[in-house]
Amino acid sequence: MDKSVNVFGEPLEPCSTRPLTGFFRDGCCNTSEDDPGSHTVCVEVTREFLEFSRFRGNDLSTPMPQFGFPGLKPGDAWCLCAARWLEAYEHQMAPKVYLMRTHRKALDIVPLDKLKEFAADLN
Repeated sequence: MDKSVNVFGEPLEPCSTRPLTGFFRDGCCNTSEDDPGSHTVCVEVTREFLEFSRFRGNDLSTPMPQFGFPGLKPGDAWCLCAARWLEAYEHQMAPKVYLMRTHRKALDIVPLDKLKEFAADLN
């Protein structure tokens, strides 16, 4: 697993345990070479984003109990693939981002200034 640091180089804060998220299902947006999707951006999902994601082939709202996935609802926090967030950004559908909970590896795909535009945790 890569070092658990956020986009500011500080300790990575948990994203969500309800629902349990993260590539490793540890509640954090941790990543490693085994995570080809780079599940590194902690977001607050919206109805619009869930519809966008479903339209793009990734239905995040339908429960899949066989995989322990409850389905997401608006307001849930979730470790999203960095490329999916960038795609949503480019289509004006990006959800808010929790920067303190977003792994710095997300910056390999998404520029920090774009993430900051949607920051839910900056004052």
